[in-house]
Amino acid sequence: MSLCKKICQLITLSIFTSLLTACSDTSSTPKKQLVHAIEGAYAADISNDGKFSIVSSIHHGLSYWDIENNALLYSWSLKQDSADNLVLAADISDNNSHVVTANREAFALWNTTTGESEGFWQVSESNIRDIKVSNLGNHVLIGKSNGKVVHVTIDTGRRLEFLGHQEKINSIDMLPNGRVAISGSNDFVAYVWDTASGQVIYRFNHPSRVTKVALDPKGRYAFTADSKKAAHIWNLKTGKLISTLQYPNRQEIFSSVQFSPKGDYLLTGAPSRKVSLWQIGTGHRVKSWFVTPRKDIRPAGAVVYSVAFRDNNHILTESSAGFNELWQIND
Repeated sequence: MSLCKKICQLITLSIFTSLLTACSDTSSTPKKQLVHAIEGAYAADISNDGKFSIVSSIHHGLSYWDIENNALLYSWSLKQDSADNLVLAADISDNNSHVVTANREAFALWNTTTGESEGFWQVSESNIRDIKVSNLGNHVLIGKSNGKVVHVTIDTGRRLEFLGHQEKINSIDMLPNGRVAISGSNDFVAYVWDTASGQVIYRFNHPSRVTKVALDPKGRYAFTADSKKAAHIWNLKTGKLISTLQYPNRQEIFSSVQFSPKGDYLLTGAPSRKVSLWQIGTGHRVKSWFVTPRKDIRPAGAVVYSVAFRDNNHILTESSAGFNELWQIND
């Protein structure tokens, strides 16, 4: 074999190895793992600062955790005499003052300082699909299966129904002050709207049903994703497109979303165990992880219910496997 041919082979092998290394920047080994639900969870949310989490499970009801100290702070039940006590949606306010939890037909508001319930409300007409709470528990946002999104002011009982959607609501979010909401539906549309007037601020069209929406708590960005291959990051102040997430496969479905405190990265979780870190400016994926599945279930799987930035080099996940896991960004 000629020297030139050998050199060409070595260069080709080097390039191929580099490509493999670049594509394999994926980890499945957490730096730390905490068990929050022995037989799996049905819903979970991590606080935006990564300090607390709320977990719903069939055997333990609602568990509110201090993640930093691995301490169970409160055990709650949606309602003692409720036939359906299975919580399928939960949210911690941006300032960690309150938690809202919901089954299909009712929701409860919890004070994290006292550990006491501040109320229980039944919902009429149709099922709850998603729910969010503002700082201090002042406002609750409810996405419903009949296409309505209801904004409730707890102190006054004021209810505003947003009727912009034509079909089932899949995902909602709200700024910490409760004044701006986003909603995504099976009607292929995501709306950003004013909760005081119900007026539409932005309309984001998609080629298929909108499955996930999110707002940056600091009011900088909005995220919308559909059931096929469109996931976008928008400038919340102008409504202009910033980037589209870049992924080679036909589709990616997202079950959780969080913006980084500095506003440079986006963190997503998926029903496929996958957690990804994206550059907001370009939409490029920086790194991926796979949360730990339960060993007693085949095929092994886990839905990533919630993701959060712990600090500049660590992220946190809560999954249907019942594990809270800590992951390192830079090895």
